[in-house]
Amino acid sequence: MEFIKFNKRDAFSKELALEVNEYLKANNKNKFGSWKIFLKVPLMFSIYLVPYFLMIFGVIENQWMMLLAAAIMGFGMSGIGLAIMHDANHGSFSRYDWVNKLMSYSMEVLGGNSLNWKIQHNVLHHSFTNVHDLDEDIKPAPLLRFSPNEPFKKIHRFQMYYAWFFYSLMTLSWMTNKDFMQLIRYKKKDLLKSQNITYRKAMTQLIINKTLYYIGIAVIPMLVLDINFFQWLLGFYVMHFVSGSMLAFIFQPAHVIEETTFIKPDTYKDENPEESWAVHQMKTTANFENWNPIFTWYVGGLNYQIEHHLFPDISHIHYPKISKIVRKVAKKHDVPYRYHKMWFGAIASHLKMLNKLGKPTV
Repeated sequence: MEFIKFNKRDAFSKELALEVNEYLKANNKNKFGSWKIFLKVPLMFSIYLVPYFLMIFGVIENQWMMLLAAAIMGFGMSGIGLAIMHDANHGSFSRYDWVNKLMSYSMEVLGGNSLNWKIQHNVLHHSFTNVHDLDEDIKPAPLLRFSPNEPFKKIHRFQMYYAWFFYSLMTLSWMTNKDFMQLIRYKKKDLLKSQNITYRKAMTQLIINKTLYYIGIAVIPMLVLDINFFQWLLGFYVMHFVSGSMLAFIFQPAHVIEETTFIKPDTYKDENPEESWAVHQMKTTANFENWNPIFTWYVGGLNYQIEHHLFPDISHIHYPKISKIVRKVAKKHDVPYRYHKMWFGAIASHLKMLNKLGKPTV
């Protein structure tokens, strides 16, 4: 698989790295999470698991209350993914590798696959943000068009209206077919070597993890709860509707909006041979609602997507402070800093971009 190269020797990158390192050193901080992120583990898992066990042990029996419990589990799922799993898979949750690895398996608890996540997110998305055919985050199902470099289809004219439904299926897709399809694709692209694992071992682990997940989320509830299959299926969808929608509207407004840049890999090298990886991240990424500490806490600092893309190996607990440095250095070097004050403003920009991409001229 041929990857484009980004020149890292520019004044913006050098000064930014220097100032962030000086900030950490001057304040006697390391780049990892502290007690602040460890506290999220019991809190986020409680949001996910407490409603589950309240249903399993018969405390919640009313079917409408069960649907509410399923919705709360959905918020727990997205909270674990955003605030715990994400840092762990980047190696920034803890200074200890074994802790990061343990916390990364929270993805398996949610029914996903941490190996696929690392390849799609850490390797492809972070290295080649908004680069056509390399960043899988902007290459979704054929019914959605996230980049002007993607071929236009007539159905895309309506994607602003139906995209919401597909977003609600995002995590549900992970739990069913997507993980298997991704693993097969990554084997063909020879990407498993970067994770030091064979295809056979990875597929075996995937099958085992999926089996255990469905025993817990489907078999046990169907055996102990007074519900039929369709009632269970509705609750399962409600959980994933909440989780998938939340995740989609955190990640999509950070990259697929009117202000960000979309790039073709073949033209990028010719037109911008000296552009640094850091400047590339600034042009393709945006922040939103950085003023809200409660929102920042729940989404694991991923409303500071710019800082996360520049420093993915630094825990999100440092992003609010680091963002001030990034803004200052970016202004000095005339590098764009994309920001929406309100989360809903970023979502609105994303929907406008979907509408634009629903036209053949874009």
